[in-house]
Amino acid sequence: MAIRRRGDEGTAEKWLEVDASMTGSMVFKDPVNLQINGRFDGTLEAKGNLSIGEKAEVKATIKGESVTVSGTVNGDIVATARVELTATARIRGKVASPRIVMQDGAVLNGTLEMTGGSSEGAWMTVDEIARYLEVDASTVTQWAQAGRLPAQREGNQWQFNRSKVEEWLAQERIK
Repeated sequence: MAIRRRGDEGTAEKWLEVDASMTGSMVFKDPVNLQINGRFDGTLEAKGNLSIGEKAEVKATIKGESVTVSGTVNGDIVATARVELTATARIRGKVASPRIVMQDGAVLNGTLEMTGGSSEGAWMTVDEIARYLEVDASTVTQWAQAGRLPAQREGNQWQFNRSKVEEWLAQERIK
């Protein structure tokens, strides 16, 4: 492992770079800039920026805030802010994030899911809101039809703005 600086002199950031082969579970509870350059098998959870280097081979479930992939990943990637697949990325698995950037040349064999995230414009379905609120989908639909839950109709489907639902939740807890 090494700590290196990236960027210009004035905007240098510290990055923890892992060049070794590792197996297991890595969990970073505090924000970190982490780059995997070697082999990694297991689970990887990081707040902050996570980068999978061009020569990296990762077999893992990856959870993070911002994930950039330039190497090979076999496993699911879930990011709360952003996923970027560079031209050299090779992914086999599910990629889920509110923002996804995929450069020409990147290969994804799996599924791509644009999640709601927590941004102002994040929209959720009845099933997503039901899981989020831990109630039945039929209950969510009843609340939306009655005007109790903030929602809008898009054709014959209900849609929910996550930030408005969170405001509604806060108000319901106060009552």
